[in-house]
Amino acid sequence: MTIPTPRQRLTLFDLPLDVVTLDQTLDRLGDWIYRQPRAPHTVVTLNPEFIVQSRTQPDFVNAMQVADLVTADGVGIVWAARQLTATEVPRAPGFDIVQGLMQRHGADLRVFFLGAKPGVAEVAAQNAARDYGVQVAGIHHGYFDLPEDQRVAELVRDSGADLLLTAMGAGRQETFNQYWRQVMNTPVMIGCGGVIDVLAGNADLAPAWTRRLGVEWIWRVGLDRKRWNRAPRLAQFVRMVRAEKKRVGAK
Repeated sequence: MTIPTPRQRLTLFDLPLDVVTLDQTLDRLGDWIYRQPRAPHTVVTLNPEFIVQSRTQPDFVNAMQVADLVTADGVGIVWAARQLTATEVPRAPGFDIVQGLMQRHGADLRVFFLGAKPGVAEVAAQNAARDYGVQVAGIHHGYFDLPEDQRVAELVRDSGADLLLTAMGAGRQETFNQYWRQVMNTPVMIGCGGVIDVLAGNADLAPAWTRRLGVEWIWRVGLDRKRWNRAPRLAQFVRMVRAEKKRVGAK
């Protein structure tokens, strides 16, 4: 196996993947947050569904290709990188990144909570302020249409947030962060899926043992009926990886 270097970047299905540990990720994001002058950076936590979904969404592909940091969110990406590039890629999941930043920086961190259903971000913000001591820069639900994007982006800009948590679903959250990055000028913007729901207590974090093994997706899909429709995407991803490995091997 290839020994990863701190700045190594791979390519999976035309998408970037940085070979970084969770600690390296937190170090890099901390540097971006407090660097002067302020500059916007987007973060993507790549998972198999992103790759499958992006096949039909060019804007989603572009948002990932130009992201400043792309980490391996789950074991599926680790497996794919091993199969297609013979590289061991560490995991840096979205929740662990968000929690790590809050634990490290506490009251020095201004966070904007953007996403989930109306009322959920408020609870998430209250809990994060209580548990980690972070400052709440702003709050807005994720149920708004494209014509409102500029208004919301300007709210984020005017809040002076250091960290933007965008939880509006795969594709939508990444393209929003990328399209409006210069307007928002937030040092770190991360598409974080269900993290706001977890912080609010509306969704359970997978048990520690499943997260250590990198198989929390099995626990989630198996126990949550709403996630059962994700299984075909995961199966499609496995087929894609196997077909790509066969294609490359045939050259």
